[in-house]
Amino acid sequence: MRKLQFHPCGNYSETYEKEITLFETDFGRAAVLIGLIVLFAVVPFITGPYALYVVNIIGITSIAAIGLNILVGFTGQISLGHGAFVGVGAYAGAIMATTLSLPFWIAVPAAGLVTALVGMVFGVPSLRLKGLYLTIATLAGQFIIEYILVHWEGLTRGTMGIVLPSASLFGIVIEGDRSFFFVIFTALIIMTLAAANIMRTRYGRAFIAIRDNDRAAEGMGIPIFRYKLLAFAVSSFYAGFAGALLAYYMISISTEPFNLGLSVEYLAMIIIGGMGSIAGSIFGATFITVLNEVLRWLTDFLMNSGMLEGMQLNMAPLRELVFGAAIVLFILFEPRGLAEVWRIVRSSFRLWPFSY
Repeated sequence: MRKLQFHPCGNYSETYEKEITLFETDFGRAAVLIGLIVLFAVVPFITGPYALYVVNIIGITSIAAIGLNILVGFTGQISLGHGAFVGVGAYAGAIMATTLSLPFWIAVPAAGLVTALVGMVFGVPSLRLKGLYLTIATLAGQFIIEYILVHWEGLTRGTMGIVLPSASLFGIVIEGDRSFFFVIFTALIIMTLAAANIMRTRYGRAFIAIRDNDRAAEGMGIPIFRYKLLAFAVSSFYAGFAGALLAYYMISISTEPFNLGLSVEYLAMIIIGGMGSIAGSIFGATFITVLNEVLRWLTDFLMNSGMLEGMQLNMAPLRELVFGAAIVLFILFEPRGLAEVWRIVRSSFRLWPFSY
């Protein structure tokens, strides 16, 4: 008698353990393993200096974007101060490296812890505020941190900036784009796995419950203020960790990059990448970073070619215009972001030929 074979025609789980697993199939595990081999064994050796620099920036930005998605996408606490928290991490790492002479492997996570404490301070208003009012409170935090970084010259050296010593790990000096590539993407993998596992625990489920309905979550016995503070702390730790990595990678830092525009960029990343998706944070960081470089190249090309002679002032808002248009288009046509596009493509292959 011929044995019937059944093919899956939907994405479902029969057990809770299967529901929270990181990889649904053995094919997924193999694909990730092959991807990691290509990432570490091929990419840094075939990529040019400029492209490798962009890839490294994507890796650092992805870490910070994951942190913001934990706060905004998973917990529902809107923040317009994430760029400032990245700046706190950058300066904390720089001060620990120069003033305290702490080694690289201690200074970076310690900078994340310092930033987590700062983030908890600015997360206190979440006890009474939500929605637009909390957004305004975090915006005030952005301006306060910017002011402190510029004017506390005894600690941050103000507009002079800080030059960091060379990073070293286990006696090996880390210098150059290729060396930092391995450090940055090892850190990104660890931080991504940590975030994914947080979302699988009761803490992650509490974050999602608060996002969906904080009153219902409180009625179920979830101490919402404690978990909101924890979300701010975790998000700020990721931002501070990324900021310290960025400071070491760039060798010197100043206050200029950590402004409101950077915070808006991070929000754009998680909106375009996908709210409430760890992978979406990386997709969004990649999209915005590449878009920045394309716009910079396009502007330079048009200016140098003389095609836009006398229109320099009119080209200045091009970046903001394109960012705004990209966000609006994604909200209109794919509100769940690039992560949803990837999910559809992946499901189509997984469920073929019954991809409905």
